[in-house]
Amino acid sequence: MQNNSAILPMLERDAWLKQHEGEFLYRRKLYLERLAKIETSAGSIVDYANGYLHFGFQRDEILEGWWFREWLPGAFEVFIFGDFNSWNRLANPLVKGSNGVWSTFFSDRQYAGRLFHGSKFKLHINGYNGWRDRIPAYARYVVQDETTKDFAAVFRNPEPFDWSGDTFDISQNGNLLIYEAHVGMAQEREGVGTYREFTESVIPRIKRGGYNAIQLMAVAEHPYYGSFGYHVANLYAPSSRFGTPEELKELIKTAHKNGLAVIMDLVHSHYVKNLNEGLNQLDGTDSQYSPAGEAGNHPLWDSKLFDYARDQVEHFLLSNIKYWLDEFHFDGFRFDGVTSMIFYHHGFIEFDNTDIYFDQGVNRDALTYLTLANKLIRSFRPNAVTIAEDVSGMPGLCFAIEDGGAGFDYRLGMSVPDFWIKYLKEVRDEEWNIWTMWDQMTNRLPDVKTVAYSESHDQALVGDKTIAFRLMDSEMYYEMERDRESIIIDRGMALHKMIRLFTITTAGEAWLNFMGNEFGHPEWIDFPRAENNWSYAHARRQWSLADSPFLRYSCLNEFDRAMVALVHESALLSDGYPYNLLMDEANKTIVYAHCDMIFVLNWHHVNAIYNYEIPVREAGKYKIVLNSDSKQFGGAGRIDDEVEHFTSPRECADGHTRHYMKIYNICRNAVVFKRID
Repeated sequence: MQNNSAILPMLERDAWLKQHEGEFLYRRKLYLERLAKIETSAGSIVDYANGYLHFGFQRDEILEGWWFREWLPGAFEVFIFGDFNSWNRLANPLVKGSNGVWSTFFSDRQYAGRLFHGSKFKLHINGYNGWRDRIPAYARYVVQDETTKDFAAVFRNPEPFDWSGDTFDISQNGNLLIYEAHVGMAQEREGVGTYREFTESVIPRIKRGGYNAIQLMAVAEHPYYGSFGYHVANLYAPSSRFGTPEELKELIKTAHKNGLAVIMDLVHSHYVKNLNEGLNQLDGTDSQYSPAGEAGNHPLWDSKLFDYARDQVEHFLLSNIKYWLDEFHFDGFRFDGVTSMIFYHHGFIEFDNTDIYFDQGVNRDALTYLTLANKLIRSFRPNAVTIAEDVSGMPGLCFAIEDGGAGFDYRLGMSVPDFWIKYLKEVRDEEWNIWTMWDQMTNRLPDVKTVAYSESHDQALVGDKTIAFRLMDSEMYYEMERDRESIIIDRGMALHKMIRLFTITTAGEAWLNFMGNEFGHPEWIDFPRAENNWSYAHARRQWSLADSPFLRYSCLNEFDRAMVALVHESALLSDGYPYNLLMDEANKTIVYAHCDMIFVLNWHHVNAIYNYEIPVREAGKYKIVLNSDSKQFGGAGRIDDEVEHFTSPRECADGHTRHYMKIYNICRNAVVFKRID
């Protein structure tokens, strides 16, 4: 009965799920059994997730020295070597204990002055795959030699970081307005950006833009820069390309001082295949962190999969979550590749049959792990935010754990950017169907909070194009000066502003923007590789374009700032679904209400109509609070923003009195009216 009462709230909110009650009860049973086992062994899931306080180098004040421990159940022999023993591979053996944990002790008496903060080390492991030099799984800092390109772990014994005064609480920020960012390409110069540069230059820019959360990509160490940080090798090590762990902590502390939450893009869906770096065959077997054989390989990502059913893997990943929350004060996580995690087919099918969510293709162990992850986060940092990158729409993913769900706060509205790119590629905007557009923006479950976005880093990569680039293409290089005239630029800027405003105000309960997209960054992202002669020319952001008063990029930047401010100040994203007031297909005009505002979007390429009558929900006096055609936003200034608009009543055939307002409805424009009296 306990299981039934726990899960019924979720089923009651979505009636069609009741037919699958048995499966949901079974999934909950798996979670409760696993949680009970954890609590029996450790007392609580928070105390259980302390792997980072046990493995790797750990200080022992009583014995006056350092323990080193590593879980390597399949290894035959294990040695540790580095600066402290002149890189003698066989001088310091580890002893195998219970549960496959190897350990050794470094006494201060013997190693004082030899084992110091910043010294480098590796493991030398003999296993089924032979003798190999490897990096420990719990390494907290990993650096690459500029000459040999080899990676090595770094011994850490820094002064404690000063977190005093850091009392930031993400729950006080209201609706999430997320600025997705990559530290390495956040600078304008050609090269790799640093945590310090981001702290000094980009955080103030994000704050001025009105965003209240930063979503950091590529945080954990990854050997190939061009993987965008998604082929992780060292899950506990902040990428050394960008600086030191202390500099990352300073970035987060500074963001908090500026009222900005910092959400980590967490990759627990797969890991890099490399044998010189990372977890693959660390103990000599192919089944330490992954399922054995081909089941441990991702078929399309050229990477390894985690075995979520294995206790030690679960412990490793849960400890990783607590580590980033505890040591770095992250405010939550965007879980990458959730669809790949929860399905054995990794989501590379058509989700055209609801049975897909409940058949043998579902990885129940992964669902159990994700539920435990959310349980841990809620227990350790109750106000932390979790976002699922899931394209499948798995039922229950964003329901509370106590209601039978997996506990995520949000899911990414991944179908929305796919829709915009497809529409821009395949349909002339003169032929856009406003009903199709409205349905796409609002087609989501009311109880599933969604992060809306029109484009992210995915659309900015080589092989794809951002919305701005699709609209204006090469014209962006030559015609973006304010005193130049270009029909292509005028059209592109108008639609760019409209698409973003339409999406943020209709498609979700939070908003996400990838850095540079707010001002229509003109170039794709192309990381250094052989094909581009290892150039950094396209692995950066040209902020000067947005800062120049002579270029139209600054107009798009100003519009984005005004749009975000309007959404934030009105708490619009907490207002539920938009209320549709009018769909005029002939003039391609959509009118809808949110809070005490009326949104009028005219997508038509030529139709501009004087005294255009629109219905309103409340009688009164209305004033324009945002107009995408304003000159400050690069428009033609065809509307006087200072004109006040008054409603008039009308007796309708059904006996009700409705109120209407006449406006100048200009083409390719979005206007927001606010009731002021």
